[in-house]
Amino acid sequence: MNVQLYVYDLSRGMARNMSAAFLGIQIEAIYHTAVVMEGIEYLYDGGIKTARPGMTHLGAPMRVVELGKTELPMDVIMDYLESLREIYTAQAYDLWTHNCNNFSNDFCTFLLGKGIPEYITNLPQTVLDTPFGRMLQPQINDMVNSQKAKHGGNGGLLGIGGDAPKTNQQIAHSVRKPISVLELEGLLMEANKSCAVIFFTSASCKPCKALYPAYDELAAEVAHKATLIMVDISSYYEIGTKYNIRATPTFMTFLHGNEENRWSGADARTLKLNVRTLVQSAWPPHLHQSLQLPALRRANTKPVLYSKVPPLAKLKTKMGESADDAAVAGIMKFISHRQISGAAEATLPDLDAFSWFLRSASSKLPPEIMFTIVDLLRIALVDPRLSGYYAEEKDHKTVAPLLGYVNGLKDCPYSLRLVALQTACNLFSSPLYPQHILGCSTLTTPIVELITTSLLDDKHHNVRVAAASLSFNIAVANSRVREEEHREGLPDGDQVELAASLLESIGAEEESAEALKGFLLAFGYLVYCAPKDGELCDLLKSMDAQSTVLEKAKQFPKEPLVNEISTELLGNGLY
Repeated sequence: MNVQLYVYDLSRGMARNMSAAFLGIQIEAIYHTAVVMEGIEYLYDGGIKTARPGMTHLGAPMRVVELGKTELPMDVIMDYLESLREIYTAQAYDLWTHNCNNFSNDFCTFLLGKGIPEYITNLPQTVLDTPFGRMLQPQINDMVNSQKAKHGGNGGLLGIGGDAPKTNQQIAHSVRKPISVLELEGLLMEANKSCAVIFFTSASCKPCKALYPAYDELAAEVAHKATLIMVDISSYYEIGTKYNIRATPTFMTFLHGNEENRWSGADARTLKLNVRTLVQSAWPPHLHQSLQLPALRRANTKPVLYSKVPPLAKLKTKMGESADDAAVAGIMKFISHRQISGAAEATLPDLDAFSWFLRSASSKLPPEIMFTIVDLLRIALVDPRLSGYYAEEKDHKTVAPLLGYVNGLKDCPYSLRLVALQTACNLFSSPLYPQHILGCSTLTTPIVELITTSLLDDKHHNVRVAAASLSFNIAVANSRVREEEHREGLPDGDQVELAASLLESIGAEEESAEALKGFLLAFGYLVYCAPKDGELCDLLKSMDAQSTVLEKAKQFPKEPLVNEISTELLGNGLY
C-alpha cells in the first residue's frame, strides 16, 4: 500500500510573511499533517480520526509527500492504531509536544520504519527557541484551550470531524465475494475443517438487498468460525450454473467440506437460525466450557508486564561508554521524558539507530554490560508504539538474536537472564506481538528455550517467577486464539515442551507459593480447551499430570488452583 503525507498550512500563507519580522527566522507554514492510505486520511485532532483525503474543512493540502510503501496487512495496521488510542487521546492533545504531526510521525515510523520530515516535527521547538516564541507561548496556550472548548471539549485544536478507524475485529471477517468458480472452490476448501455459507444474489433482486445488512452482521458474529460468501450470479453466471441456482436469494451451507443444507427465500430469521445452527454443529462446545473454574477463569488475564524504571543515572553509569552512543542516549531521553511527563509527551527516538546498536552489541560488550542494554530495551518496550515497531520488524532481526544470545551463554549471569525474561514479557504490551510469538519459529523458539531453561532455576526465585509470567502470557494468548478463532496459535511441539517444563516445575516447587501459582495459571490456560486428539493430551497422560498437580495440595493447601486443575480440568473429559 502506498503511504502519503498530506501537509496543510494552517496559517494559509501568513507564516511566511510574518515569521521573519516577529521571530527573526523564516518559517514556511504552520503545519498540520495526516497520513493517507487506500483512500483514507488518518489524523489526530481530539482523538484519532479518519476522513476522505483532502475533504475536511481545511481544504486541499499545500503538498502531498510520497513516503513509500508498506507491506503490512490492514488488520495489523488497525491493531496498531487501536494500541495508540491510550496515547493519542482527546485530553492529551498539546500544540507543542503532542499534536497531529507527532501522530503522523509515530504512525509512519510503524508503517515504514521512518518518520515524517524533521522540518515539520521540529517546528514547535524552533518557534520556542526564539525569544518572541517563548514570550507568546502562554497566550497561544490560552488560545488553544479556548479552541478546545469551542469544539465541544474534544481536546482538538482544529475541530476536525471524522470517524474512528475500524478495529481489527470489525474488519477481520467481512463477506467474501469470489469472481470465479475456482476462487469459490478455494474458499470452500479453506473452510473444509469448519463451515461455510454461500448467499446467491443478483443485481435486480430487491429481496436479496434487504438481507445484505443481516448477512454482514452474521459475518462479524461468526468471525473465525464460518466463512460467509456472496455470489452475484447476474455477473458471474458460470458460478450459478455450476451450483444449479434457479432463483435468488438462495443459500447453501457446507459442514466440514460437504453440502449440508440449501434453501431459498428472503426470511432473515431463517437465515440467522440456519447459520447459527451450522456454526454450533461445526464447533461443538468443549467439555471444559461447562466446568466451574473460578480460580482459573476469574484470574486477571492481562499480560504480565515489568514496567518498573530503575534510577536511570545508575543504569547509565553501569553502561560505561555505551551510554555515549547517540542511539542509546535517545532511548534514555525517551524513557526519562515518558517517566516524568507521561507517554503523550514522549516522542519516539530514532528506533532504526537503536536497532542497529542492539544487533551489534552482543558481539562487542561483555554480559555484565549487556544486562544494562537489555534492561533498557525492557523499559522502552512498555510503550506500545515501540513494541509495535519491533513486532513488525522483518524476521524479528533485533529481538530474536538478542534472546538467542542469552540462551547461548554457557553461564548466563542471573541479572541478564532475569531482564531477558522480563523483556520478553514486555513484548506483550503491543497487541501485535502475540501472533508473532505464537506462530513465528524465529521468535517462538528462543522464547520457549528461555522459559524452559529458567523454570527450574532453584537458586533464583525471581527467575522462576519471571519464567512463569512469560509462560502465562503465552498460554493466555494461545487460549484466546483457541476460543476466538478455533485454532491452535502455538505449535503442538512448543505446547508440549512448555507443558512438560511447567509440570516439572510444579512437581519440584516446595517453597514459593507465588511461583507455584504462576506455574499453575500458565499450565491451566495451556490445557484449558485443548484438543482431545492433540499431542498435548498425549503428554498429559504419559506424565500423569493429574497426580503431579494433586500432590501439591499437601504442601500448598491454601492454593485453590491445585484442586481445580487436577480434579476439574484434568479429570473431566480431557483424556
